[in-house]
Amino acid sequence: MTTSVSQVTAPLAGLLMQLQDLLEHLTDEQYVCQIKLLSNATLGQHTRHIIEFFQELNAGYGTGTVDYDKRKRDYSIETSRACAINSLIMVMSSLEKENRKLLLAIDYSSDSEEGEFVETNYSRELVYNLEHTVHHMALLRIGVNAVSTIVLPEDFGVAISTLKHRNACVQ
Repeated sequence: MTTSVSQVTAPLAGLLMQLQDLLEHLTDEQYVCQIKLLSNATLGQHTRHIIEFFQELNAGYGTGTVDYDKRKRDYSIETSRACAINSLIMVMSSLEKENRKLLLAIDYSSDSEEGEFVETNYSRELVYNLEHTVHHMALLRIGVNAVSTIVLPEDFGVAISTLKHRNACVQ
């Protein structure tokens, strides 16, 4: 059985809406504050990182090749909550596309300039981005707790499989 794009985009949109809600409740100062627990990274840097993976996937959808390592880095996303929110809204509006084959550029060597390619598809990269987003939202949770008193939803930054496991243990 193959997964349709919409089976992934619905939970993904939910995650991104949680992130947008967080950004709307942070102050500008909290957004750019360096957080020792996060190796002096900011909430803005983690947010930019999440958004840019989606932007690269969207660009790669058009070209047929996704290269997360060579994504454009827009530092206004990490320093401006308004820019980040607008970028998130654009990401959410561009998720629903037909599945298609893509190439994923990879380069794990330290001494070569030339990378290789792995066959993938849009649905698979959406799944990757979903998991990647959850991971960074878990880090954002740590950062938010360090710089604010914002109460995040219990499922913020928690993998869906973990939530299912917790629910099964309760029953």
